[in-house]
Amino acid sequence: MIVDAHHHLWDLSVRDQDWITDPPMGVIRRSFFESDYRAAAPEVSASVLVQTIPVAEETPEFLAVAAGSDVVGAVVGWTDLTSPGVADALAALQGGQDGSWLRGIRHGVQAEPDPEWLCRKDVWHGLAAVGAAGLVYDLLTLPHQLPAARRTVAALPQVSFVVDHCSKPAIGSDVGEWAELMRSLAAHENVTCKLSGLVTEADWKAWDVAALRPYFEVVLDAFGADRLMFGSDWPVCLLAASYSEWLGAAQELVSELSPDEQASIFSGTARRVYSL
Repeated sequence: MIVDAHHHLWDLSVRDQDWITDPPMGVIRRSFFESDYRAAAPEVSASVLVQTIPVAEETPEFLAVAAGSDVVGAVVGWTDLTSPGVADALAALQGGQDGSWLRGIRHGVQAEPDPEWLCRKDVWHGLAAVGAAGLVYDLLTLPHQLPAARRTVAALPQVSFVVDHCSKPAIGSDVGEWAELMRSLAAHENVTCKLSGLVTEADWKAWDVAALRPYFEVVLDAFGADRLMFGSDWPVCLLAASYSEWLGAAQELVSELSPDEQASIFSGTARRVYSL
């Protein structure tokens, strides 16, 4: 049974998603509901629903989805990490209706113009509050932000971090610098990584498994199967692949691993990290 450690939902009648307004994003410029996800991913036994935009109201909405769902088993939400009241905000989310489904927090660091944003003192204070609340923190970074991520995870060993989308390497480019940074990040035991998002970093119309394999091999070597977890990044993956196409590619990538290693990537790691 497959655990999907990373997918999204959104309802454009409730609020816009301003990151999908450009014409190339037209494939996903519509609402996506839990019923759509279930239809696209019948193989999935449990999933992690992840925030999309930095709007406080989204997290309680996602918690309500999880409470009424037979597949969503955890929510990675959003709160303002830089707020002096971040601990109180987290406590309100966890103590509120359906708060038990909150297992993590994420912020779109990839959109921050300051490559050192993660190393700000107020951000570290917020991340420490996330860890103290028993939550994990999803790192949504680009490769040039990995040095700051490395210093952050080293400074906060009490916090559990998860790297989203392998930090979005440019598929087809030289793996060298990105690989070195990922290995240095993986040297910290409080970090795990999602095998997700690779197809949308490749040529949307011409990617294949061979193009993805060098990047998979780097994260496998760096993290090991027990710190890797499959994520679909649905519906964003639809820009380059259907759910089944990306799942098939991921299964092909891990096909030479042992059954126990494959089980870790497709279920065990996510269940452990997100307390599913």
